Order: sequence, then structure tokens, then C-alpha cells
Amino acid sequence: MRVAIVGCGVIGGILARAIDEGRAGDVELVYLFDLDGEKARRLADSLKRRVRVAGSIDEIVRDEAVNLVVEAAAPSAVKEYGEKVLMAGKDLMVLSVGAFHDQELYDRIVEILRERDVHVYIPSGAISGLDAVKAAAMEELEVVELVTRKPPRAFKGNRYVESKGIDLDKVTRPTVLFEGSAREAAPLFPKGINVALSLSLAGIGADRTKVKVIADPTINRNVHEIHAKGSFGRLLCVTHNYPSPENPETSYLAALSAVRTLRNLTEKLRIGT
Repeated sequence: MRVAIVGCGVIGGILARAIDEGRAGDVELVYLFDLDGEKARRLADSLKRRVRVAGSIDEIVRDEAVNLVVEAAAPSAVKEYGEKVLMAGKDLMVLSVGAFHDQELYDRIVEILRERDVHVYIPSGAISGLDAVKAAAMEELEVVELVTRKPPRAFKGNRYVESKGIDLDKVTRPTVLFEGSAREAAPLFPKGINVALSLSLAGIGADRTKVKVIADPTINRNVHEIHAKGSFGRLLCVTHNYPSPENPETSYLAALSAVRTLRNLTEKLRIGT
């Protein structure tokens, strides 16, 4: 399988190095692309195997040798490039799944998938329990809720938090920053709450999936709790993530999940729902 990575930040870099070291299965990294071309070149130079740095997304789309494009950039990249990639006959792995809070975009993607022999892959990201929610959704699911706790520093620079006048340096006890639906949460926390949309797609949808976001100065890692109730029973799944040292908004497990998803695509024995 020949792969292009769009976005050379924290997760894109971890994924590129995993491919380079042979930890992502029978995969060849063909292209790197980033709007910051120098960032892509630095990453390419750090790898043992030669990788081309694309000058544009069109260069990747036109190359028939590329089988899969991994989006590791931002929700805006999914909106700008996602349909173009699929229409070119290439599969797409989406890490910025928060882009799918836009129902029209999601519907257009689904329509392309119906009409063409292409696929979209969405890793589990920084949460556990997604397989159980997917299975439970085969019958009635009454409640699905995500409660996310992160150290206050993880929300530095977030425009929504700034608009609320919250001084994160002065948060001394757990403080609720947001409570509402997954669809509402996704655009407000575009870098840190992608898991809310992954959970909603696996379960009862973005409008019915509830989200609570908490800045918690008593913890030093990202914590995601999934609460679900339905005809299957009840589920409580808690994941304590170490944040990436390069970006405290990014959980290390999110990057590992992308590597594992890529590896799954080249393996004949697959475990889990």
C-alpha cells in the first residue's frame, strides 16, 4: 500500500516515522504534504527512506500510485481536500473527524462512498470503548456521553475559551468549559475533541451525543470518559492519556491509533469490532 500524509505536525510525524521504521505494516510512504513546506521537508529529511515532498495536494491526487491519503492536518483540510481525494479513486483516513460536524460535508462524503469503490477510515483516536459503542448501536442506545478532562494548559489559545473570559492560569479547581452536543463541541474545540465526533458516528449521532469539557488543574494528563446506556446494558469506559510532549492538546494514544489503523489495513487477521 502506498500512502501520502497530509499534515506534518505531531501526529503526522509520529505516523511517518512509524511507517519508516516498518511498524505500520506493509506500507510505503510516498508523499508528505503540509501548507508549511519547510515543515514537510524537515520531516522528510529526518526519515531513513526517501519520501517526496508534494508541492500541492493536486500532485498527490494525480499520482495513480497513491492508494491512501492520510489527513493529519485540520478539519479545514478535510473540507478542502477530502472529496477531491475520494473522487480521484483513493481511500482516505480522516484524523480531524471533527470536520464531520458539518452535516452537508458528511452527506457528500457518504454519497461518494456509495457511488465509488473507495473507503474512508476513522481511527478510534484517544478513546477506548468505541468498539463496544458500535456493537451496542446495533440495538437501542438511549444515552451516549463523553466527559473530557484536560489540564488547563491544554486549552491555551482556544478562541472559545478566550471568548468566555476564562483565565486558564487562574483556574484552581475543575471548571466546566462546555456542555452540549458533539455537533456543537466539534467546531469550538477543533484540535482536542475530535473523539466526540468519532463517538457520535459510532453511536447515536452528533446531535444526541452529549459532551462535557472540563479544565482540571488537579490532573496532568488527558482523561476521556464514555458513558452509554441501552438495551445491551451500561458502559463506563475511562481512558487516562498522556499528552504529547510536543502538543498538550494531542493525546499520544491518538497517534498510536492512527498507526494501528494503517497496520490493520495490511493484515489479514483483524481483531475487534
